[in-house]
Order: sequence, then C-alpha cells, then structure tokens
Amino acid sequence: MSETHITDFDREAGFGDYFALLKPRVMSLVIFTALVGLIVAPVPVHPVVALCSILFIAIGAGASGALNMWWDADIDAVMKRTAKRPVPSGRVAADEALAIGVALSGLAVVMLALAANLLAAGLLAFTIFFYAVIYSMLLKRSTPQNIVIGGAAGAFPPMIGWAVATGGVSVESALMFALIFMWTPPHFWALALFMKSDYDVAKVPMLTVTHGRRVTRNHVFGYTLSLAPVALGIGFTSIGGPVYLATSAVLNALFLKGAWTVWRRDEPAAEADGYAAERKLFRLSLSYLFLHFGALLVDATLKSFGVELW
Repeated sequence: MSETHITDFDREAGFGDYFALLKPRVMSLVIFTALVGLIVAPVPVHPVVALCSILFIAIGAGASGALNMWWDADIDAVMKRTAKRPVPSGRVAADEALAIGVALSGLAVVMLALAANLLAAGLLAFTIFFYAVIYSMLLKRSTPQNIVIGGAAGAFPPMIGWAVATGGVSVESALMFALIFMWTPPHFWALALFMKSDYDVAKVPMLTVTHGRRVTRNHVFGYTLSLAPVALGIGFTSIGGPVYLATSAVLNALFLKGAWTVWRRDEPAAEADGYAAERKLFRLSLSYLFLHFGALLVDATLKSFGVELW
C-alpha cells in the first residue's frame, strides 16, 4: 500500500496561515512604534480611542502585508527566506490574499477616520498605498534604491499615532519618521550582505546584486553615520529625556562600531567566518529601533508620574 504525502498545496488554509499572511512580525513593530507616537504626544487620548486606533493601524499594516504577499508571490517562491509564506507555498490562493488585503485596507482606513480623525486615516491610507504600490509594485523590482525610498512606508506609524492624538504633525513626529526611515537601509542591506544569493535567484535589484558587496558596505556605513545625529536629535526635543538620550548614545556607538567593522571587511574574510559581523549587525539593528522607541516610552511614563527628568 502506497503512502500518502500531504503537502502545503494539499491542505486547506487554517487560521495560522491567514495570520501569517498579515506579516505579524512587521505588524508588531508597526503597532509598537504607532503606540509610542500616540503616547508621547502632548495631547492625552481616551483609552478606548487609543485602543481602537492602534487596532485599526494594526489591521492596516496587516492589509499591506497581504497585498505585498499577493504581488510578490512569484519571487517569494524562489527565495529560501520566503518560500514557506502562505501564498507561494500554496496554502492561501493569490486572489484570496488580494481580496483580504483590499478589504482590510478599506476597513482600517474608514474605522480609523471614525475612531480618531481624517488626518490619521489619510496617513494610514497613504502608508498602505505606498507599501503596496510605490514600493512593492514599482520600486522593489526596478531600482537598487528600493529599500531607501520604500523605507518611508515603515516610517509612518509613529507619525500616524501622533496624528491620532494631536490631529496634526510636528517636528517630533517628523523626527520619529526620520529615525525609522534612516534606519531601514542599513538594516536591510546588512541582511542583503549575507542573503545575496536569494536576491540573485529572484532577480531583485538589491544593492548587493546591482553594485556588489563592496559598494553595499560603503552604503551601510554611510547611512549609519547619517542615522546617528537623527536618533540623538530626538533626545533634545519635547519627547526626549535622559533615558532616551543615554540609550541612543549607547546604541548608536554600538551600531557605528558594527557598521565600521562591516565596512572594513573584505569578501574572503566575510566568507571565512560565514558573514558573522554582518549577521551581528543585522541582529543589532533589530533591537536598535525597539530600544529607541522603548526609551521614549520610558521617558513619557516618567513624565506622566511627575518625575522631573532634567
């Protein structure tokens, strides 16, 4: 009697597959940075309004992820890092992912407008459009600057959170946007340095593919140098404080040191140790953003309890 092998293409999608379609890891970062943007704003927000707003921002982020997976299913299928995603693995049909993405986009924008204000909803709508259309459809497959320009999509959430609270934008929300925007290229290029073969196979014009690893190393170090003053500058605004400033100083010193190490290395050295320095820099970049926004949250919490920070 022959054995029956059940593959991803043979079984029906479950809740976990649909949840994975929304890119929960990316969604978690969106939720956190949007929440911090809302909390550090100078205008208090009713807890119910805040909870609903963060929920709809999260749904909007999930919608972007679903639309991205629908569009990128062909290249996801040939990249080891993404081949097991719901659409390329066949667990969720492409047209189903599209329908879910469009439906959730409309729901998130309309409900955020009702729960908060039109500016916040407009920023969320533009973020979804930017990620799904400008980045995924137009930039990702056409230019090595895809990550640089496309980084704006991931940088909007704290600005949206700020808009929920204040109904406007400010220097502070613009700097939170700039922090994420400037962090994105060295974060993804550090990954691309040791995942170059994936982008080669998928024919995605990542900088490592179009210009090589040497140029990519130069860019990683250059963007890290530009990132540091932006990050530290936030500490001298109304949302900054000693906790943030100390955290940022340490993190940027470590990030600069890691980028310097990556910049100095040649390919034989990197290949010899399996791109250890590049992997270390990528791991550091993951905690870099979380700890910056976490420090802003700590300073805001201390201020709310009347603790004199300066």
